[in-house]
Amino acid sequence: MTILFLHGLNSTPGGVKPTYLKDHGHTVLNPKLPDDDFDGAVRIAQAEFDQHHSDVVVGSSRGGAVAMNINSGSTPLVLLCPAWKRFGTATTVKPNTGLGNDSQAGYNDTQR
Repeated sequence: MTILFLHGLNSTPGGVKPTYLKDHGHTVLNPKLPDDDFDGAVRIAQAEFDQHHSDVVVGSSRGGAVAMNINSGSTPLVLLCPAWKRFGTATTVKPNTGLGNDSQAGYNDTQR
């Protein structure tokens, strides 16, 4: 399975989550997303998706908000603590979206 993994703010490619997926036999695309340019992050993620047509898009925190703002068609999304209230314009998720919440993440999306 090919997974487009979109990291969170101040994270980098090759972190624990995408490495875990890779170590378990998946092909993981994990582009570097700029921290200071949300629209730029969306453009990078969209280009990566368009080029590779991933089987699933996984977004963690800010990467979840990026995932919600790309055009991924019918490809499933898995959103881990998506920071959608702080970033982007998407306010709903499409059908076939999985949501995860990591209470140990230390980020409360309701705080501004």
